[in-house]
Amino acid sequence: MSPTINVQQLSKTYQVPEREGGFGAAVRSFFKRKYKDVKAVQQVDFKIEQGEIVGFLGPNGAGKTTTLKMLSGLLHPTGGKAEVLGFTPWELKPEYLRVMTLVMGQRNRLSWDIPAADSFLLNQAIYRIPDDEYKQTYKELDELLELEPLMKKPVRNLSLGERMKCEIAAGLLHRPKVLFLDEPTIGLDITGQARIREFLREYNKRTGATILLTSHYMADVTALCERIIIIHHGNLKYDGGINDLSRRIAPFKLIGVRLAEPNSHDLSKYGEPVQNEEDAEKQYIQVKAEDVTRVTSKLLADLPVHDITIADPPIEDVIEQAFNQ
Repeated sequence: MSPTINVQQLSKTYQVPEREGGFGAAVRSFFKRKYKDVKAVQQVDFKIEQGEIVGFLGPNGAGKTTTLKMLSGLLHPTGGKAEVLGFTPWELKPEYLRVMTLVMGQRNRLSWDIPAADSFLLNQAIYRIPDDEYKQTYKELDELLELEPLMKKPVRNLSLGERMKCEIAAGLLHRPKVLFLDEPTIGLDITGQARIREFLREYNKRTGATILLTSHYMADVTALCERIIIIHHGNLKYDGGINDLSRRIAPFKLIGVRLAEPNSHDLSKYGEPVQNEEDAEKQYIQVKAEDVTRVTSKLLADLPVHDITIADPPIEDVIEQAFNQ
């Protein structure tokens, strides 16, 4: 069975105009403009199977959004090829547009001055969704996102969390088989982020849709994705499981110790001290994974330990190391 998304040597290079400051340089640029090539994506390869939720990660400017725009057909690549559900995205065939959606957390798809309900009806007309199918889909989305109280309000009067729920729902009215989600929880509070994550998990479970997700919130990634793809400076740096990445890039564990008298002993002789602002009651040290049993036993034997925990390093730290390799 062919993968749902198949990317081979995909590249995108922008020509960006540049000039020096000053009036003279501005005048000269009217007659002869200088350009600089910026390689946003460089020969990227990956495959995604039906029903997978894959995190697509990287720092700002890494090429994530450019890749999603190429896969959704908004941009034409400089080189390479891609297939999504057997379609070449940038050919923009109507049959392809009916089976995919792109939701960008920093862009509006809803009309600002009219109720969200009218934008939903406009999408129904654009995608030629039969009334019965539209009502059934809306009912399911309302059940998951509690949309009904929001439908009669102008979009400009919705909170950010309410608007994002409507934005995502509007992109799913035509029941797409592939979702490209670019920062869908950006700017939301913790409760709003959790609601969107729970919705995406349930939507994937119910429909079997394939989801490619970018996010700067690692909670999104760890809650939804078993597999991640890391891109940095346009290059693919990693493609695999989160746990595999942790073992490969950061083969160490964090031991947290709460003593009878906080900070009464120096733990540096047992491992490398690590700051943890979220748990000030414990002292943390970093040790190699193979040394955890030995170090834990020594801590319990030497010190008045009231509580001890062993944890993997934060995924943010692991991915930061991957970026810098």
